Amino acid sequence: MAEVTDQLLSLLKEVFGWKEFRPVQKQVVEKVFLGVDTLAILPTGGGKSLCYQVPGLAKEGICLVISPLVALMKDQVDYLKARGVKAVSLHAGMSVREIDTVLDNCIRGGVKFLYLSPERLKTELFVERFKQMNLNLIAVDEAHCISQWGYDFRPAYLEIATIRSYHPKVNVLALTASATPEVAQDICEKLQLKQPAKFHQSFARKNLSYSIRLVENKLEKGLEILRRIPGSAIWYVRTRHATQQVAKQLQQLGFSATAYHAGLSALDRSTKQEAWKTNQVRIIVSTNAFGMGIDKPDVRVVIHSDLPENLENYYQEAGRAGRDGQKAYAVLLTNGQDFEQLLDRAALVYPPIEFLRRVYQCLANYFQLAIGTQSLRSYDFELSDFCTTYQLPVLDTFYALKVLEEEGLLALNESFFAPSRARFLVNPQLLYEVQIQHAKLEPVIKILLRTYGGNLFSEYFTIQEAKLAKSAGFSEAEMIKALIQLAKMDVLDYEPRKDRPQLTFLAERHDAATLPLNFKRIALRRDLTLHKATQMVAYAHQTRICRTQFIQMYFGESTDENCGACDFCVEQKKANQPLETESKFKELVLQTLAGNGSLSEEELFELLQKPASAPHLKCLRQLVEEGKVETNEGGKYKLNLDA
Repeated sequence: MAEVTDQLLSLLKEVFGWKEFRPVQKQVVEKVFLGVDTLAILPTGGGKSLCYQVPGLAKEGICLVISPLVALMKDQVDYLKARGVKAVSLHAGMSVREIDTVLDNCIRGGVKFLYLSPERLKTELFVERFKQMNLNLIAVDEAHCISQWGYDFRPAYLEIATIRSYHPKVNVLALTASATPEVAQDICEKLQLKQPAKFHQSFARKNLSYSIRLVENKLEKGLEILRRIPGSAIWYVRTRHATQQVAKQLQQLGFSATAYHAGLSALDRSTKQEAWKTNQVRIIVSTNAFGMGIDKPDVRVVIHSDLPENLENYYQEAGRAGRDGQKAYAVLLTNGQDFEQLLDRAALVYPPIEFLRRVYQCLANYFQLAIGTQSLRSYDFELSDFCTTYQLPVLDTFYALKVLEEEGLLALNESFFAPSRARFLVNPQLLYEVQIQHAKLEPVIKILLRTYGGNLFSEYFTIQEAKLAKSAGFSEAEMIKALIQLAKMDVLDYEPRKDRPQLTFLAERHDAATLPLNFKRIALRRDLTLHKATQMVAYAHQTRICRTQFIQMYFGESTDENCGACDFCVEQKKANQPLETESKFKELVLQTLAGNGSLSEEELFELLQKPASAPHLKCLRQLVEEGKVETNEGGKYKLNLDA
């Protein structure tokens, strides 16, 4: 085992620049390298990708990585390529010809990592090539997606167990950041893990302080937090409009802030992300489109001014603070109205079956698809235009698309960007003849060969039309026109860049009236969504136990230990110095009532910015008993002016 560890450590240092593995990470990597089926539940920032990248490099052959997130796949491929590791991915927007070439290269050898979405697993094109690959590992990222008990179920994940039969001796690594015991058991069963090694890093983050602030003016409270806590920050909101609104208000008040959401162009997203990562911008105001796969260790505070749908999402988003192990804060700004809205929204997430059929039929009309049209075709898709065309309510339609995605019928990628790609389809001799016969195209062919070399005959390269045009002395428009002409002549396979949202049909086009929907599963998921929303509200509303402990218990981790850092624990510490604390609290109550007239208990504690904990309620009762505070018929508290 010492020799194995030394070999893996050497790779870790040489390729990735790290001196040591993290404690649980090291155990996972060793088991995976030794060929053991493994389940690793490592919280956000736990270094999940290295758990397959290091053993995948150490073993002969190719590692298959299954991930539902196109943006994350792209980031990982770019990250590995930058370190001299050959990695490729299959994603929406690629032509069949390009997919064919990528898979051929995976068979020939040299490629160490193939990333793809689970929807690709059942295609004949993939399966036939997969059988011929020299496979060393199957890594399943976001493995909770295989479980119907999880918060992000993807039926296509069930295909993973099927493809194991083609390489029965190859082990599987299942990775997720958040899984309840029920989900963890489901992962093992659905992936057919054989006597798996199970690793579970604690969900407790000792350096992360969780707090809830019940407030009406969230911007004001957020500003107070940002002034008090210096350093890099993320501010999460629900809508794209809110990102622009909050970022603008922060800028007007002198804060360095920018807005980020999936509707921005790829260039804008990349520029904003880089500015924030390099600390040129302090605060990034974002929807949950931001953060996945971004490893910025020095985030000091994550603010949420809208309630996430469930605790899994909140835990992952809040967990982007303090990855460097230094003190960090996760603050949720909320109020009673938010609780009601979240529960109402949860009830809408799974629309009626007839509405699902209607949306599917409208999609077929929108893209002019006949019944039986083949699957895995991708189209540019703008939700707002689609809804306007067919007079569909936007929010309901968005949720309907998500259900159709869960049912394995389509995939919607809102933050898609694929750069232009090209590959020669003819051999060098035929290409030379084309140059002689088409003098106007000769400079274009020459600049392609000079820039990308002979490998352009065997694999696809990302190309930049503007850069090629400048080198050839053309305008960009002229370069694109020439590339299109070469493509029409079947000399070049040219895929122009795409940066609009993509909708991919994952199954052949069905008759909407007989759409194969799993009614029982949809009903189950509807109930589960409501339950998870209720648990999110319970977390935000509760004042009984340590917040970290609440999260640990939610994920099935048994503990009696308080974190000592959350708002509950801080209040408990204050309660241990009762005389001074009680006196200050009572004075604060009297001042608040003096300035606000009569208040309900909830209104009073919102203004106090304190939890309605047992010690606080005791102090309030004492003030009533002492006659300094009185209650009216409506149960509201007010100052006793006669006292």
